[in-house]
Amino acid sequence: EWFHLLSKEMFNPYYGLFEYAASDDYTLQISPNSGLCNPGHLDYFKFYGRVCGLAVYNNMIIDAFFIRPFYKMMLGKKVIFEDMQSVDVEMYNSLKYILDNDPEPLCLNFSVNKEVLGEIQEVELKPNGKDIPVTETNKTEYVDLVMKWRFTDRIQEQMNAFMKGFGDVISPKLIQVFDERELEYLMGGLAEIDVEDWKRNTEYDGYTANDDVIVWFWKAVSNYDNEMKARLLQFVTGTSKVPMNGFAELQGSQGPRKFSIKQYGAVNSFPRSHTWSVQSMILLPWVLQ
Repeated sequence: EWFHLLSKEMFNPYYGLFEYAASDDYTLQISPNSGLCNPGHLDYFKFYGRVCGLAVYNNMIIDAFFIRPFYKMMLGKKVIFEDMQSVDVEMYNSLKYILDNDPEPLCLNFSVNKEVLGEIQEVELKPNGKDIPVTETNKTEYVDLVMKWRFTDRIQEQMNAFMKGFGDVISPKLIQVFDERELEYLMGGLAEIDVEDWKRNTEYDGYTANDDVIVWFWKAVSNYDNEMKARLLQFVTGTSKVPMNGFAELQGSQGPRKFSIKQYGAVNSFPRSHTWSVQSMILLPWVLQ
């Protein structure tokens, strides 16, 4: 209970050290402006890391779920473009458009804008970046640098302090046996998932609730243990966390959005998910038989 109460207060966005991800209001990310809210923020991040390390060491869980790139950074793994989709759909779509099209008409350069206390500031992604146009030949480098800035550069000091505190209790090498999904389970635990609530707050596209494939799907999910249910939820939404008031409060890129099951593809296709952007899962009859 002590870890639960302490972590619930620690990770409250009100203190300005963490903030909610752009796609929802229950997964957390480090606030790049934490130093403006608290001059001693790095000491707090080190303390937070120690608390998380103690929780893992004592087989306890914390009352917080983070964006997937946070767990990847803890493991020293590279954050990839697809990770953006579950965190910031708007930026993901913008960068994907650049990758899929000629960016020169957009008149972009190797810089990004950030807002600090209502003021827009320009940040160069590389030396003299504001004078380097984004073209068809260098657009991949541009996207990589934007990703690096979005997830690493602007919070590097905070993350280093957090991992320093974590490392005071547990060597980071000891968690290398986990992947980012398993680390999320280890730190945040597996909340009990109510399948009936899940069903009540699901929409169907191309199916009805009485179709055989849907009946088979929910029968299979009901027979899963809690870890498998959490893995399914994580596959579709990007996190294994259920909102405080249940599935009715799931968030999409445009606000509240119910879990969605959509008919897609041929019977020999694999299931697919659209993480948060449209909040849907694609089901195929042959998979569930």
